[in-house]
Amino acid sequence: MALKGNLRDFSTTQLLNLINLARKTGTLTIDGPEPAQMAFREGKLVYATMGTNSANLARMLHQAGKLSERQMSLIESKASGMSDKQLGHLLIQAGHVTQSDIIQSVRHHVLDVVYRLFTWADGIFRFDANQLPSPDHILIPIDLESVIMEGSRRVKESERLREEIPDLDASLRFTDRPDARLRSINLTVEEWRVVSFVNPRNTIRQIARANNLSDLQIRRIVYGLLQAGLVEYTQRPVVPVGGTPVSPGNGKAAGPAERSPAKLPPQATDVKRSVVQRLIARIRSL
Repeated sequence: MALKGNLRDFSTTQLLNLINLARKTGTLTIDGPEPAQMAFREGKLVYATMGTNSANLARMLHQAGKLSERQMSLIESKASGMSDKQLGHLLIQAGHVTQSDIIQSVRHHVLDVVYRLFTWADGIFRFDANQLPSPDHILIPIDLESVIMEGSRRVKESERLREEIPDLDASLRFTDRPDARLRSINLTVEEWRVVSFVNPRNTIRQIARANNLSDLQIRRIVYGLLQAGLVEYTQRPVVPVGGTPVSPGNGKAAGPAERSPAKLPPQATDVKRSVVQRLIARIRSL
């Protein structure tokens, strides 16, 4: 019988801690903002995917900077139906990448998926013991201790950045003489892409979507640009005394993600603790 629950009662951090301590083998499926899966072998993370279409090896290598976009497109068109293991073997033989490139790229993709899951506060999960992905996938064992530590750090960073930049529907504009100032600092490729979209007509959320960036990633980049004095808000969220944040652009109240989380009454806290204890006992018995 599979273990089931909701991330409202049992967080990703708690789930990974239990799987690590119990040295479990199986697949954890989470139905949240997007469908996601994590697979484990004897307590080690070996695979992760998010979204309806799992990334293939060519796309992972491109995201890690090992293949150009043209190379990725060409490989995807010619290697249709080929497994990641088969494709990896051919790419190594052809001298396009090394075994180390493939391991690093797959590892980077898996960790990117898992770290995004740490920020999910809601979602139905299911753990199926002894189920692993198809042998065609490349599985890279990763110790969960380091994943949990880094994931927890990112959660705290996300909370801090959400306080610093609460309104992703705000717009940005450059400060005085941005060209001269930009020439004096070093920006990453992602930061340059964000800079290229800075315009009062574009909201921070639109810039994130255009560059395929998560809320954490866009907040991190925008915070750095703000601190460096390169950009400034064209509008700031207005927070009425005793009210909810209101965007001056459209007058709509902020969504649930922008409001401070409500404190649970003592009765609800007891119920939540009871659910967690039952889940702990259940996963240990699998």
